[in-house]
Amino acid sequence: MSNTDITPTRSMANMKASAPNLDIFGERVVSHPNEVPDFVRNMHQRLVSSASPDNKLFMDILRLTEAHPTDVAVTLLRCAPSCDRAAKIMWRNIASSGIAVDKVLPTLLCVLEDWPLHRVSTSDGDKTGVFALAATRVVWEILRLPWCPAPFMEYSPRLLVALLFQVFVSTEEMPDEVNTFWKECQEQLRLPTSPNRFAVQTVRALFRHLRYLDLLVSMERKRAWDTLLCADTHHYAMGLLAREMHRTANPLCSCIALRLLGLLSRREPCWDLPALAFLVEVLECPDMKEWSDSALEIISSRLQSKSREKRCLALRGLVVLSKNPLVAEAMRSLTQSLMDLLQDADGEVVALILSVFLNELQDRATLISNPTALQLAEVLQPLIDNDNSHVQLLSTHLFREVMELVMDKGSKPLKKHVNMSLLPLLFHCQDENQHVAEASRETLLCAVKFLKRRRLKQLVKKEQPWRFGEVLESLGGT
Repeated sequence: MSNTDITPTRSMANMKASAPNLDIFGERVVSHPNEVPDFVRNMHQRLVSSASPDNKLFMDILRLTEAHPTDVAVTLLRCAPSCDRAAKIMWRNIASSGIAVDKVLPTLLCVLEDWPLHRVSTSDGDKTGVFALAATRVVWEILRLPWCPAPFMEYSPRLLVALLFQVFVSTEEMPDEVNTFWKECQEQLRLPTSPNRFAVQTVRALFRHLRYLDLLVSMERKRAWDTLLCADTHHYAMGLLAREMHRTANPLCSCIALRLLGLLSRREPCWDLPALAFLVEVLECPDMKEWSDSALEIISSRLQSKSREKRCLALRGLVVLSKNPLVAEAMRSLTQSLMDLLQDADGEVVALILSVFLNELQDRATLISNPTALQLAEVLQPLIDNDNSHVQLLSTHLFREVMELVMDKGSKPLKKHVNMSLLPLLFHCQDENQHVAEASRETLLCAVKFLKRRRLKQLVKKEQPWRFGEVLESLGGT
């Protein structure tokens, strides 16, 4: 593989001597599968030396491919990984037959999904690795045809995921053998300077064949393809791609999401962050509703990740899932983990957790257990004075929900925390942020009602804050 096209597995002389006579191939069946790789190599060499191949050879290629698709595909990728002129003719001939390409495509996908080499043994016992980029070259050449083979439409979700994965891994790491292979491809075929750019080029070609032109225009306008090529911003671009697909109600969107659910169910795959970024953006797709439990399990497992980006994406996913009553019961098991994360100093993390709790409490038939109410009140009290106005607003709303939904027998232990919140809420009634001010006033009214302080309730309603402190002190307040 180190010398790509010019170094087949066997020497050229031995290959020509051992290869069966193809002149009679169309009239008989291969006597043994281990003959197939020799047939493929012989066909390739005949095309290398022939300026005008005959129709009989094309029929032979199709018959052999339909009968032995894996051996044909892998052998051709081995003997011509850069997809030279002869190999290009063979692959395009295969693409012309719906039956042949349908049988070959699963093998190409298996090669695409491995990085950097796909290991498989052909019938002759050859175990030489096949470059994933060699399969990408083949896909690119087929996509350059004026028609798109029907199986490409059927396999498009898996194909897109495999190509996007290649963009990521070829950006993150480039083994020496891949660098060597790609330099030879560049010299021979004038391909893009880097494999990840070529993978993006192939992704765009696939979208064109699928006729998602609005998507391509939008991604181009937002410079998303360049963002996809950078390791630090790759996951942002994946999220943007998901949003654009979701916006156009693309049926491909949920199919890709299901493929990614399968990837994320594995133990910490290397493409964890980009896959999660895509998945989170499409959780609201109608087709994803029945997969909510699986999504919840996968997303919640990322809550304890050391990566801040993964934690934030997991929480964003929980915000969406928490709106679905069907997963409400399962969400309750995450209460303690979310409580612990509320101690995080990151304002975005805290705001997302508060949003999850607020969504869970939208169902007024659900009462909060006493221990949960006390824990929430304890952590929310200081958050009402948080420097982040968004955190202030959310924590104030949530504090009100806790008071309104706590079980009757749990109201007495909660009174201490409610008492301590009165003055902070009163101060924020005059907050320069109008939303915070309004929320503070509503929550303050709820608090004095919870405490059954009628005089304080009247002062709040009459907007007489200067007397509030006096009355509170006379009543033995905080």
